[in-house]
Amino acid sequence: MRIGELAKATGVSTRALRYYEEQGLLPAARLGNGYREYDEQAVLRVAFIQDLYSAGLPSEVVRKIIPCSNGQHPTGDCSALYEQVRQVRDRLARQEQLIAQRRAMLDSYLSGTASPADLTGPRPVTPASSTSST
Repeated sequence: MRIGELAKATGVSTRALRYYEEQGLLPAARLGNGYREYDEQAVLRVAFIQDLYSAGLPSEVVRKIIPCSNGQHPTGDCSALYEQVRQVRDRLARQEQLIAQRRAMLDSYLSGTASPADLTGPRPVTPASSTSST
């Protein structure tokens, strides 16, 4: 299929597909007239690339992951790469926990079950409420 057909099938712009090719992520054969020709697996590969980008991985890491994504148990360099990806995933999980804690704290303030510590202490005495002795 040609680049326009692949763009339509994946919902990804032709510009992005050219970028993927430049980054070594998406191979394309060149026809005699210079047109790009993609195989049937290109649709799945583009979806996979999009998923990895959405997960926050840079092109450099995506380029290394693609050869390791053949569905077999990772070995050698792929094992080290999988460990890097696990570390990214674990960092995201820690960030999610922190965000959930912060959201819960804000929910408790909004619901009135908690208030900032500096607002719950004794109130200052105002001149109108003080008594004078004469």
